[in-house]
Amino acid sequence: MSNSREDRNKIFSEGGQQHGIPTRNVLSEDFGWEIPVEAVPLPSNGILYPPGSPMHGKSTVNIKAMTAKEEDILSSRALAANGTVIIELLRSCIMDGDIRVEDLLVGDRNALMVAVRITGYGPEYNANSTCPKCLSVDLRTFNLADMPIKRLKISPVTEGQNCFEYKLPVTKKTVRFKFLTGKDNDLIEAESKKMAQLFPDDYIGSTVTRRLKFSVLSIDGIEDRNKISKFIESMPAMDSSRLRKYISENEPGIEMIGKLDCKACGRVSEVSLPMGSSFFWPKL
Repeated sequence: MSNSREDRNKIFSEGGQQHGIPTRNVLSEDFGWEIPVEAVPLPSNGILYPPGSPMHGKSTVNIKAMTAKEEDILSSRALAANGTVIIELLRSCIMDGDIRVEDLLVGDRNALMVAVRITGYGPEYNANSTCPKCLSVDLRTFNLADMPIKRLKISPVTEGQNCFEYKLPVTKKTVRFKFLTGKDNDLIEAESKKMAQLFPDDYIGSTVTRRLKFSVLSIDGIEDRNKISKFIESMPAMDSSRLRKYISENEPGIEMIGKLDCKACGRVSEVSLPMGSSFFWPKL
């Protein structure tokens, strides 16, 4: 599969010559149209990818605009069933065939996902939002192009490594943590679904501890995963809350928030944008 993707990217970058055989660019020569290509700013600026990674030091990633081919990916029942629709969509749109979508930081992947959506259907996004004051639900239109980029502001322990330190306020332990990758996020969701299926009556969900277990790399120098897991399950609530807040506030990404002017109570507030099915399948 990687070879076919590399060939496809060479067609875009080398004017349509593959394996030394000249090929015609039908879109350009016959229809006078080229698939648009855009450079998407990365919230991480490529700082957290190790040397040797195709993402190392990259401040932008080039993507091609969504086409009918990508709509086929979005409508694939097989991809939906195994939860790889977004991965395959991004693979199809990212121009650099060496980039592994699974290895992207969640914030960088979200930035690319929003950009791909805009290239396909425009920046307008209609979604049901709940007023935090009166709890009324109404359909609102948000502009995805207005979503601010949250840049990386804290320094890693070592340059080129996704590793940061934080001292817990109660236990005074020094935690080293990472920002989750797309692969981590997918594994967390898969584990949650599996546990819910195995224990439908008793499963209460453990999103908080599960995400921390994936994020935390060491505690006071201890890297044993079983020991870290036990500590996280028993750590004081204050430590857990402060650590999660620190990670959330500093994680680079796209701030999916918008202004909600409630028609029912008149309050203007900021709300998180839900990523529902209409995100990639808007009613045009």
